Amino acid sequence: MIQSQILQPIVVLVVWTMIMWLWMYATRIPAMSQAGIDPNDARRTKSLDETLPAEVQWKAHNYNHLHEAPTVFYAVALVLAMIGAGDGMNALIAWIYVGLRIIHSLVQVTANVVMVRFVLFALSSVALIALSVNAAMLVFGTPM
Repeated sequence: MIQSQILQPIVVLVVWTMIMWLWMYATRIPAMSQAGIDPNDARRTKSLDETLPAEVQWKAHNYNHLHEAPTVFYAVALVLAMIGAGDGMNALIAWIYVGLRIIHSLVQVTANVVMVRFVLFALSSVALIALSVNAAMLVFGTPM
């Protein structure tokens, strides 16, 4: 069994994604009902953007965003765990990444200030790049 500190931020981001899933449906289903939208009429989610309040759709957009760049995080973090490099600095960088993604979510689903989201996304991307470079150097045998 792999024992690695980096597994904790992985699990936290997975749990956060499920929290966003619940939050999305807790707001979207009542909004669809109130707007008189039949679920079959929502086959194209773009129509929901045109019909539902923006604040409702922000949750859905964020849930989708949690399936984009974080998939790279999951892959690189698991690689680091598997090669025994998921502790120390890599675990810290992973926690920073997860913290920034959670803050990004909270900004997007509440105020949705694009420049704040952009800065948070950019900072989280820097953390993800650092993890990726560390993993590449270790996997390809380049000393860190």
